[in-house]
Amino acid sequence: MVAGLLVYAGGMTTTARLLASGDGWSVRDLMCTAGPATRPFEERHGAMCIAAVLRGSFQYRAAPGAALLAPGALLLGNADTCFECGHAHGVGDHCVSFHFDPAYFERILAAVPGARRLDFTRPSLPPAPALIPLLAVVEAAVAEPTDIDAPLLEELGLRLAGAVAAMTAGRKPSREPSRRDERRIGAALRRLEQAEETIPLAELARDAAMSPFHFLRTFRRVAGVTPYQFVLGERMRRAAVCLSRTDEPVSAIAYDAGFGDLSTFNRRFRRVMGASPTAYRRGGSP
Repeated sequence: MVAGLLVYAGGMTTTARLLASGDGWSVRDLMCTAGPATRPFEERHGAMCIAAVLRGSFQYRAAPGAALLAPGALLLGNADTCFECGHAHGVGDHCVSFHFDPAYFERILAAVPGARRLDFTRPSLPPAPALIPLLAVVEAAVAEPTDIDAPLLEELGLRLAGAVAAMTAGRKPSREPSRRDERRIGAALRRLEQAEETIPLAELARDAAMSPFHFLRTFRRVAGVTPYQFVLGERMRRAAVCLSRTDEPVSAIAYDAGFGDLSTFNRRFRRVMGASPTAYRRGGSP
């Protein structure tokens, strides 16, 4: 669940921790414990908001539309607008939320070719492969509460806002999924996020009472990525955070990420993150 500049009624289920702030911007770490039994309520974005989902999934509804958000997705919120979050498919989520005053955000847009609208016309962006390296740096930057680097968070907020502006320029809002599809894919996303081993596509489809083709098509429409892309993105992002924050051997990190073969892990990490695991650990992250 994502709060605006202030924590509203969501304070009962959401813990918001201010990480850093400056002239026209702020960053908050948000931990939510809401679940299927928690009644959704209306909140308000106090500023332009871009929230990176790190854990959990939830439904988000605002004026631009509705979306099912999963790890790696970005919630988009317009200043002084109301929204609602729900957790019909599972308990809790963890987000890092970047807030920008409209005037500050407008200055960012002015430097992005093709970005003309100040307001977001879509409620979210899916877990796009192009965003994985940036979100890994964001997660690593907030992983240690006693080691928050405010200048780094300001830079990351600017980079994230610029990336969102570039990705949304000229894009038409996607069609909202049905409640039935949202429920089925929401359950699949939760299962994939928590799984330690690969789950066959046929098994996911069977549990969702769909044919494999229909499940794959529906999953991509609701989540914005395929099941494989979602799982790979999660593994690479978590591996990148471990490389940044720990001294664990690369082989151990590869194994924990679900790769039994180190060469395969190295190859896919380089393709997704733009650097080898060793180079990334030395500071070669994007």
